[in-house]
Amino acid sequence: MKMAFIKEFKDHRDRFSLLLLEPGEIYFEDFSANLLPSDPSSVDVDDRKSRGRIKVCSKSLVFDPQDTSLPLIKFPFHQCEKISEHSHALFAKNTVNVIAVQCKQIIEMKADNIIGPFKFKENKDKCIFRLNFCKAEDFLAMACQLHRASTLPVMDHDSMIAAIVFSRQNRVPFDTSRLDNLFEKIVMETTAERITPLVVNPGRVLLTSARLYFQPFNNVENVPVMKFKLSDIKSILKRRFLQQHVGLEIYCSDNSHTSDLYLSLASQEERDKFYDALVSQECVNLTESGQENMTYRWQNGQVSNFDYLMYLNSEADRSFNDLTQYPVMPWIISDYTSSSLDLNDPATFRDLSKPIGALNPERLQRFKERYNEMPPPKFLYGSHYSAPGFVLYYLLRKAPEHALCLQTGKFDQPDRLFKSVKESWDNVLDLPSDVKELIPEFFMPEMADFLENRDSLQLGTRQDGSKVNHVTVPPWAEDPVDFCKKLREALESDYVSRNLHNWIDLIFGYKQRGEEAEKADNVYYYLTYEGAIDLENVTSAQERASLRSQIMEFGQIPKQLFLKPHPARFSKQEVPEVNSELQEEKVEIENKANDVDPGKEVISNLDEDDQLRSPRPNLRDIIDRLEAHHSYKIHKDAVTALRISTDQNIIYSVSKDAHLKLYSIEDKHQLRSINVCSMPLSSLVAMPDGKSVLVASWDNSLHLYSVDFGRVVHTIQAHDDAISQMCWHNTEGAVLATASWDSSVKVWLCSRTIDASMKIDACCVAELEHETGVTCLDITSDQSILVSGTKDGTVYQWQIESQAMLRHSHSHNCSVNAVKFSPDDSQVVSAADDGYLRVVDISTGTEVFSKNVTQPAKCLAWVGDFLFVGNASGEVCIWDMVKVQPVAHLQEHSSAVCSLDICVESFTIICGFEDGKVILWKGR
Repeated sequence: MKMAFIKEFKDHRDRFSLLLLEPGEIYFEDFSANLLPSDPSSVDVDDRKSRGRIKVCSKSLVFDPQDTSLPLIKFPFHQCEKISEHSHALFAKNTVNVIAVQCKQIIEMKADNIIGPFKFKENKDKCIFRLNFCKAEDFLAMACQLHRASTLPVMDHDSMIAAIVFSRQNRVPFDTSRLDNLFEKIVMETTAERITPLVVNPGRVLLTSARLYFQPFNNVENVPVMKFKLSDIKSILKRRFLQQHVGLEIYCSDNSHTSDLYLSLASQEERDKFYDALVSQECVNLTESGQENMTYRWQNGQVSNFDYLMYLNSEADRSFNDLTQYPVMPWIISDYTSSSLDLNDPATFRDLSKPIGALNPERLQRFKERYNEMPPPKFLYGSHYSAPGFVLYYLLRKAPEHALCLQTGKFDQPDRLFKSVKESWDNVLDLPSDVKELIPEFFMPEMADFLENRDSLQLGTRQDGSKVNHVTVPPWAEDPVDFCKKLREALESDYVSRNLHNWIDLIFGYKQRGEEAEKADNVYYYLTYEGAIDLENVTSAQERASLRSQIMEFGQIPKQLFLKPHPARFSKQEVPEVNSELQEEKVEIENKANDVDPGKEVISNLDEDDQLRSPRPNLRDIIDRLEAHHSYKIHKDAVTALRISTDQNIIYSVSKDAHLKLYSIEDKHQLRSINVCSMPLSSLVAMPDGKSVLVASWDNSLHLYSVDFGRVVHTIQAHDDAISQMCWHNTEGAVLATASWDSSVKVWLCSRTIDASMKIDACCVAELEHETGVTCLDITSDQSILVSGTKDGTVYQWQIESQAMLRHSHSHNCSVNAVKFSPDDSQVVSAADDGYLRVVDISTGTEVFSKNVTQPAKCLAWVGDFLFVGNASGEVCIWDMVKVQPVAHLQEHSSAVCSLDICVESFTIICGFEDGKVILWKGR
């Protein structure tokens, strides 16, 4: 992969670039001209002339000779004494269209086409040019106007230049002859700036029904008009550029970190209008990025640490096209002296819970002393961890022209250049003004040549007499490629995986700003934070230029992505695996593999490699071979809950028709029908003794039904309104939790058996109050945490023992239909009629997964790595929650799935539908 600013010099035109100009300087146009000798004679003037082009820019003239052995010559307007038409007796043959530039200082660049420091030369002679295809007065009208602007005070100068730019750009229409198809419908036309590292090039943007065009106002690009087929566009991202929300980055390639076009528009309103017009075109078919649930996938080990950090950088507006917001990566290794790298030793690694500036306690103490004496706004670190100068410090050998542009035509002092990785690490630990982090190239072996001086740049000699050449890598690396490869291995190591969330909290998360940043010693200069500068409302051109300069110098804090602690990554031992009790079932299934019916209604996306991959093949095989085994309809209304008996022969079901039904799976007929009460039934629990069933009703009560006696033997008035759901764990000192529309959840301590009087021994030990009616709940396997969902879309987490609310979030915009803990109790999923599945990390409260499944989700079950979702269209969608993708869809009925239960031992899935039907699915 090639970074955005790496450019290969393919032809003469590439020798001149906007990097040769001052930051912010605008290139207008060029003229064919010959540079004539300053001491001409009538005999050899034509022989000694230098053919080339004069570039007219807002702050200078640049002569670009055709002969690449000759340097480009810049004539800064503020150094010019006079620009005028020239006549001389010795030019008798050609006195027309000759101009003279009298400049006190000229700047020579790229002699012999070699990139190196600019040469600033005092100049007493006139430089004489003959214009080939232009009248002198046309050239002078523009050049003299710009020259006059350079003599004005800064504020007046900037205003005059802005007026000239505005006038010229408004006079340049889009050249419609450049359209690929004259029948394309023009949708929108506007002006924008193309952003590349350190370069802002204005132009006109045209959106048609088939293509996007960018026509620069100058000819510096390799093509007069850049063209992008709308059908080729894969991704469009809104960006923040120079602290303003005006950027738009367009990608035409899959899985690329570099975009094809980065635009900055005049305002956020104009940007949003253009974005809406672009994405609304029929030809634009944006691909699924696969990144919408990256946090969840990263937690489960499906996404590498490197790719996850690159994703966070992109989400936080970091781009390879913008050196002020270049992707930032952490220093990982702290050992740069050993002969080998031990990735199993924690001492090898940097402490990721602290910012770079806080790693050295002595230096941090000095920062704090200064901080305490400082008036507001206070800061600990006067420099930043990412700024254009720091990026180019690392990339000097790869992007020398950018370094020269940033440093006014000179390389930095040799002793300050990037020479040794160990030395740079020592500097970020000790120097008072060095707290920079790394960049992605350090972890990309294919980009390791940024550590080598392949172009033989003359970078100078240090005070110790050593010549600056290649970067010295640590002893444990054989060469730059091996160094980057081992850094990547370190980034993906177990230690970093376990601790990376701490660094994310500092850079992208809740420790980025405010009180938590102060506690974490993570406070930078105030102008680096988003929102500190509002350039749109700065009317003074001078002040705007000053603020833009400060942004360039100080760098920018990434956009804050997380307001809560970032969840940790699961260790390899913590990644949920399928219950080993299914191993025997797997053998049986494999023996029947050749009997699979190709016409079954299971749609599976599993590939053969995935099915063979350990440690999760058995449950996958079963899912892949599920088929509708049996169906029946014995209810007159929606089946609100159902359970399989412990002997796996009876299905208990309750319905809004107020009946409890017992159905024999083996005999395939109804065993019993009990009219429990006059109100709909909402939930049931098959008691562990196998002799009774506990039923919840809209009549506010719990009813205990005895299978042996064939009647309701006990009723508990549990709530003041309808009971919506129950949750029971069959353990000693079992906990029963009930949710109600009376806005409460009650927790009951129950015995496992029914006493001699046929009553359930239940004692209410906690009552959890909510703002609105509670619709669903679940509790962890250790009975310590309870989650509840309410009618207003809020999901609550409670600590049962203390009855304390741990956190709550408004996860849905309608009533929550179901909540369910993951098998390892680390996460909770919620579902609602808004079509969203949302997964929240229990330890941090951070939402790690959000997916619009397009259909209202009615009920949930989570077994092993697989989430079963019953929806309003009658489908059960099975999700692999490690790979975060649907792997099968069970569809035999069109009525909404209202309830489901799964027997893991026989792997039977039973679904209850809104019209009263029940369907059994079994693995063959």
